[in-house]
Amino acid sequence: LTVVASICLLVQVYSLGYMAGDPGFARYYAFMSLFAWAMTSMTLAPSLFQLYVFWELVGLASYLLIGFWFDKWRASEAGKKAFVMTRLGDVAFLLGLLLVLTQLGDLDILALNAPETAARLSPGLITLSSLLIFGGIIGKSAQFPLLTWLPDAMEGPTPVSALLHSATMVAAGVFLFARLFPFFGLSPAAMAVFLTVGTLSMLLAATMAMVSRDIKQVFAYSTISQLGLMIMGLAAGGYFAGVFHLTTHAGFKALLFLCAGVFIHHCGSNDLFAIARAGGRRLKTAMVCMIIGAAALSGLPPLSGFFSKELILAALAARPSAVWLAAGMLGVFLTAYYTFRLIFIILFPSANAPAPAEDQAAPAAHASGDHDDPRRKRAMALPLVALAAITVLLGLAQTPLAAFLPGPQALTPVPAGHHRALLFWAVGLTLAGLLLAWLEFGRPRSRQVGFVEKIPPLYLLFSQRWFLDRFYRQLLDRVLYRGLAGFCTWNDRRVIDDGIDGLARTAARAGGLLERALSGMIQFRLMVIFVSMALLGFYFFL
Repeated sequence: LTVVASICLLVQVYSLGYMAGDPGFARYYAFMSLFAWAMTSMTLAPSLFQLYVFWELVGLASYLLIGFWFDKWRASEAGKKAFVMTRLGDVAFLLGLLLVLTQLGDLDILALNAPETAARLSPGLITLSSLLIFGGIIGKSAQFPLLTWLPDAMEGPTPVSALLHSATMVAAGVFLFARLFPFFGLSPAAMAVFLTVGTLSMLLAATMAMVSRDIKQVFAYSTISQLGLMIMGLAAGGYFAGVFHLTTHAGFKALLFLCAGVFIHHCGSNDLFAIARAGGRRLKTAMVCMIIGAAALSGLPPLSGFFSKELILAALAARPSAVWLAAGMLGVFLTAYYTFRLIFIILFPSANAPAPAEDQAAPAAHASGDHDDPRRKRAMALPLVALAAITVLLGLAQTPLAAFLPGPQALTPVPAGHHRALLFWAVGLTLAGLLLAWLEFGRPRSRQVGFVEKIPPLYLLFSQRWFLDRFYRQLLDRVLYRGLAGFCTWNDRRVIDDGIDGLARTAARAGGLLERALSGMIQFRLMVIFVSMALLGFYFFL
């Protein structure tokens, strides 16, 4: 609740400058207010039924805000894509709620988390309901396989991306995981599935961010990756680790998106190389705040991201298998690489860099109004400074926050030796990623081409989002359109239409037969009467 209220306030203040002069200014604040009400109400919901109602309202607000500039075809399509893909997960969520309701007769969260639940439900039902509810988490938090809608959602205004699609709405899935943590913990099989999904999402999104040129999409992929890391921490048993990273991530990721909005607003493009050539580094406040946010995202001490990532790695280290810790360490390296790739491209523009992409122009609404209006600059700068301060100081609140969260699940016991070794490994991998990014994008006379771009098949795989969108397109075309829709079309034409047409033809033929009997010819009628009377007389008298 504190995270949502704080970020909402700062983003709405920022929006006063960013959206000034936009013809849809009032409509924008109406949609943002709808979202703020729905999101705060969702955090206060005592039962899963109320939470689901506000969960859907949050999805509606997301659809309205992604397609805010509805005159742009890509924005309209992105809004519909986000709405449909998140609804797929919400259908599973609803089925899970109905299953729990039919078995327990209650959707109260405290009752669901009570130890008595294990005695009232069989292990199979707990696992099935947990997996179904987790379907909603996958959709809302853009986890594998429903992760491709979030990068496209960046077509909305940048403050929307900062509030909904980085700090609050997409984190609602992780929030729900934390709310139902004791219930999910009753099923080790379900927790193993959650850990696998979080790991895949974290690694896949990190690879996509390594090759993207759109500044907002880089942060969108990063958001998916960090949400996967939170789910990994929770699924590994680190309740406080996951919740603490959710809290710290909200601060520095909102900061990064709002800084990106300043660059887009000033340079009129989302393309990293276009921003660099337009002199983005001269925006000192935004540049300094972005470096602070990038350092926190990468996990550099003593910023907030360092403390929360360290807790998640410690929870992974406590798992029997070392695979999960290795995946987490790889994620740490990739995060530092793609984050400082972006920083070095903007900070050190190079004449040898690739030409900016032509399709990354910002919407015309960004250019409306007077960029030099000091009131607009203050409205956009003050939230950046506040979020930068939160990013620097929030890590120091780890101990009070751990004491604030009640219950035995708040802390995960991890051997001190593991934690000490992880500290050096995590920081070392972060510095290695930073160094590689510097060698490829920061050093003088660098071509600013990453090692992935030098391997065409790998670059194609990452830039095409592991061909997930193409897979979904083929699935829709062959299964839904040619299969189900084709069958429905055949049934409509052959069964329904032909049945009605056959009935109509039969009626028409019967009418043709009656037409001769009722043609209005007096002679014919008299003849029929005479023949009928003759036949009757013949029957009765002979």
